[in-house]
Amino acid sequence: MNQAFLDYYSLEPFTQWIHRTLCGVMPEDWAVFIEGLALGIVILLAYAVLAVVLIYMERRVCGAFQCRIGPNRVGGKGGLLQVPADVLKILTKEIIRLRKSDHVLYELAPYLVILASVISFSCLPWHKGAEILDMQIGIFFVLAASSIGVIGILLAGWSSNSKYTIIGAVRSGAMIISYELSLGITVLTMVILSGTMSISGIVESQAGGWNIFKGHILTLVAFVIYLISGNAEANRGPFDLAEAEQELTAGYHTEYSGMHFGFFYLAEYLNLFITAGIATTLFLGGWMPLHVAGLDGFNAVMDYIPGIVWFLGKTFFVIFLLMWIRWTFPRLRIDQVLTLEWKYLMPLSLVVMLAMVVMKVFGLVF
Repeated sequence: MNQAFLDYYSLEPFTQWIHRTLCGVMPEDWAVFIEGLALGIVILLAYAVLAVVLIYMERRVCGAFQCRIGPNRVGGKGGLLQVPADVLKILTKEIIRLRKSDHVLYELAPYLVILASVISFSCLPWHKGAEILDMQIGIFFVLAASSIGVIGILLAGWSSNSKYTIIGAVRSGAMIISYELSLGITVLTMVILSGTMSISGIVESQAGGWNIFKGHILTLVAFVIYLISGNAEANRGPFDLAEAEQELTAGYHTEYSGMHFGFFYLAEYLNLFITAGIATTLFLGGWMPLHVAGLDGFNAVMDYIPGIVWFLGKTFFVIFLLMWIRWTFPRLRIDQVLTLEWKYLMPLSLVVMLAMVVMKVFGLVF
């Protein structure tokens, strides 16, 4: 690892300069408040832009897998303005409030889902020195924050007072809570390999090689388990039983309209990005460049590529894999989904974690 290039691309000197400048013209408390406000705006803008990009990408990938064109009318041949047109439409649609619903919980549910998504999104390590929320137990914090979303889904299903929504919510709750076990165990496996729960620490521990290569076949198996569990956590096919259109209309958010529905829609796609981003952090080195032992010239060239380019490139690669899974496999039944988790994935993930502990203790990892 060429530390000089990584330090050159680090954003820490820039952020420290901003803080010193603001503290020079105002009290430190006000400076911290303004910095937090600016970061919040940046997070929300990045959240919205990535949602538009992911929706367009999903439509094009889906069209390719189904041997059709995809969006191609609004915005020219590529249909680039189709998603912005849909965003404008959903922003102008009326929010319908149900007369026989639990009004407080009905209004609260979409905000809980979007809150969990935004907090988890803020923990992603975009670049060296660009970790917005970074702490010693960062990966544990991400798991805890992302778990808030299932509360919003359950509240949405129950408070809407509809048989379609309650069935969708129960399915989603059972599936998410189940798959959180295997997902959490695979995350813990990578924490054992990295030796830290800090998100930035996990990335920096892969300076000598990405975890997916350091842990032999175990990390590859853990990576596959993580992808399957992450798909289920994000309520995406073939695990989209909570929104099975042929059975439940739209599942737990059937009775939502306007921007309330838009919150659920945004959270689904950004949860896809968060799942891929955490996979990139744990298995693919985060913003760390690709290095090949013995190829110093190649490694030097890789060091010139900024960390954010590496992070986004790896993340969108994982997103493509998740979309490939969605548009390849048919939807599973609820009993098949739970059988897959409790009989296969969770026992396998426990075996992988135990084997990783043994390899770590005896120094068998790279």
